Amino acid sequence: MTNEEKIKYWIDLSDRDFSTAEWLIKGRYYLQAGYMCHQAVEKILKGYFTKIEEDTPPFTHNLVALAEKTGLYDLMNDQQKNFIETLNPLNIEARYPEYKNKIAQSMTKDVTQSILINTKELLQWTKQKI
Repeated sequence: MTNEEKIKYWIDLSDRDFSTAEWLIKGRYYLQAGYMCHQAVEKILKGYFTKIEEDTPPFTHNLVALAEKTGLYDLMNDQQKNFIETLNPLNIEARYPEYKNKIAQSMTKDVTQSILINTKELLQWTKQKI
């Protein structure tokens, strides 16, 4: 697989996860939609990593660490940095019962729609860099 194909693979996965998040929010599965937004951002960051390093991305789900490793974190504005820091816990907390109920209460329709909007903007911004 060429590096271009690997980058396309990550972008396609990111797009699919974002589409899934849009579908989930329509069904009022807010926690799951937030989780898929995390996944979409994680995969676009891994796509960017693949572009600049021409290597396999690190096996991490930490968005801040991925953004720092790629150098994108330094290019992000404060809102983008705050957003990935806010989105970061949704990977773990959406999956484990001891956190799930607590975070599910905070994932209202408005909160989730805001996450969806910010995710879309960050995905577009990162794609422009790719």
